[in-house]
Amino acid sequence: MHGAPGPPGGAGPHARGDTVEGRSKPGSWPGATSEGAAGEGAVIETAALTKRFGRQLAVDRLDLVVPRGSVFGFLGPNGSGKTTTIRMLMGLIEPTSGAARVLGQEMPRAGRRVLPRVGALIEGPALYGFLSGRDNLLRFDAADPTADPRTRAARVGAALERVGLTSAAGKKARAYSLGMKQRLGLAAALLRPRELLVLDEPTNGLDPQGMREIRALVRGLAAEGTTVFLSSHLLDEIEQVCTHAAVMAQGRLLTQGTVRELATSARARLAVTTPDTAEAVRVLKEHGVHDLTVTDDRVTGELPPGGPAADLADLNAALVRADVRVRSFGTERASLEDAFVALTGEGFDVAG
Repeated sequence: MHGAPGPPGGAGPHARGDTVEGRSKPGSWPGATSEGAAGEGAVIETAALTKRFGRQLAVDRLDLVVPRGSVFGFLGPNGSGKTTTIRMLMGLIEPTSGAARVLGQEMPRAGRRVLPRVGALIEGPALYGFLSGRDNLLRFDAADPTADPRTRAARVGAALERVGLTSAAGKKARAYSLGMKQRLGLAAALLRPRELLVLDEPTNGLDPQGMREIRALVRGLAAEGTTVFLSSHLLDEIEQVCTHAAVMAQGRLLTQGTVRELATSARARLAVTTPDTAEAVRVLKEHGVHDLTVTDDRVTGELPPGGPAADLADLNAALVRADVRVRSFGTERASLEDAFVALTGEGFDVAG
């Protein structure tokens, strides 16, 4: 879906005005000051945000802060609570307890004021299959009471061009591929300038070229001042396009910060290329290197914690003394994937 009463790229369903039971007090906001004000510069904030479905705890006391102007990657394995969190942020479902603020206002109570300033593509686009791509966007735009009908055609044309669908604008949406439907959903979210863009798996179904184009689009939107909050199962994509990220597992937030901080939080691994792999493993193990793996003529392992950089020279010298023929020796930069596996203890599933 896209969002909205009105255009799929804008607001969500009419938010209920009642207060959610168990909502946290203002002073418990992650970025709160001593006066209890929200953290400065945060576009999204949650405080102990929790959602239960019967006995299932889907999101467990989530404290999240998304800085204004960031491209924020929301990561987690299958069933980690990412989509449930996004649905709460957009007012599509109410939390069981805790609180969420979007653009400085509490959700879902302020949904009618907040959501017209938000573009969203959640759980895939909801399209009218019998209408063309262009006519879908015209209908979505017409549903927005704040949209000027005199400039509607120009807005739709610009949105189609921005996502690369101008040549397919006349084709019925039911004939679109999955990737084309994703592009059309993005176009709907971009019909009007948005302060915040929320994307749930935005490159789903796209070929490599399409993925590159969407990454370039996200970077361009961020450069124009739009904060982008996206969930993705593609860790490489997050590293390429995001400035900040958070990692979820089993409904809990494990960590959040800049992508660089998260990647460097994982220890770098030692990599040695040698034809004498068995002897190299023995020597490295004796010197505290653990989690050793051998692939062909390559040995990798995790360095002992807290060791100075000079220890690398000692390790190399120990290998040479043991007559290990060292063809290459050095450390590999930890990736966001390394950090994710270290935090969750598991690989990355596609759904989430």
